[in-house]
Amino acid sequence: MNPEEIAQYLRTHPDFLNEHSDLPAILTVPHPRHGHAISLTERQLHNLRGKIHQLELRLTELLRFGEQNDVISEKVHRLAISLLKAEDYAGRYRALLASMRDDFSVPHVALRIWDSPEPHDGDESLPVNEETRQFAENMTRPWCGTPPANTEALNWFGEMAPHIRSVALTRLWRGNKTAGLLALGSEEPERFYGEMGTLYLERIGALASAALITETS
Repeated sequence: MNPEEIAQYLRTHPDFLNEHSDLPAILTVPHPRHGHAISLTERQLHNLRGKIHQLELRLTELLRFGEQNDVISEKVHRLAISLLKAEDYAGRYRALLASMRDDFSVPHVALRIWDSPEPHDGDESLPVNEETRQFAENMTRPWCGTPPANTEALNWFGEMAPHIRSVALTRLWRGNKTAGLLALGSEEPERFYGEMGTLYLERIGALASAALITETS
């Protein structure tokens, strides 16, 4: 039998080594790192140790992600409480900005609302061009990464606009209609990146929408 026939035989007879339990201790294979001969049983143990190590690393990573999510969840919870405690629109607006800057450590925050039943005279009520509105309307999830070229959102950061290297854009809504855009900016290129999770950004957008865009009765 040639090696291929032996390999095929073992594949089709997976109980062969169980039926000949002395073979794993007799057969030898090279050590995966040092090259010297070891028994097949020892090689199997080495492979199992490697798999266990990989599982331990994965578990450690999952625990770290879980701890990070707990921290972010707590911050979103504090934001919700701050918005509930605010007595008026101005207080809710300040609470949102303060949470982004102080709790989430986002250095630059900008907001625009173009469909609200209660107009206000702050920067959030400044005109927004149709291209940006359409961009927000077409968003299916928050935008994270380099500032998109087809919006004016970067200009909302004022004199800091030339220094912004990454942004997160979260749409605000009134009913089923897009009514605004929350823009978070950073000088760090990797602060907001395309593959990052957006669950909490969506929740922040929902809280901001409920707090700042009042439904007509």
